[in-house]
Amino acid sequence: MNTSRTATRTASSYAPAGALITTAMAAEEAAVSADTIRKWVQLGHIAPAGRSGRSHLFHLADVFAAERATRRPHELRA
Repeated sequence: MNTSRTATRTASSYAPAGALITTAMAAEEAAVSADTIRKWVQLGHIAPAGRSGRSHLFHLADVFAAERATRRPHELRA
């Protein structure tokens, strides 16, 4: 079992409201690549809530909002 993936995947369940997550964690939670998260920033779909060194940090709720906003209509149907 890949414990690092499990730990990252469950991080949102235990992250306090308002907690900041890295680009890699945001990508994992939204099921996209880190490059996609960076592209969303460039296009204005999401704004970083802070920085840690050179890395952007995001609110998890903002990541999910950007993910919903960028879905194509055919992906929204369940």
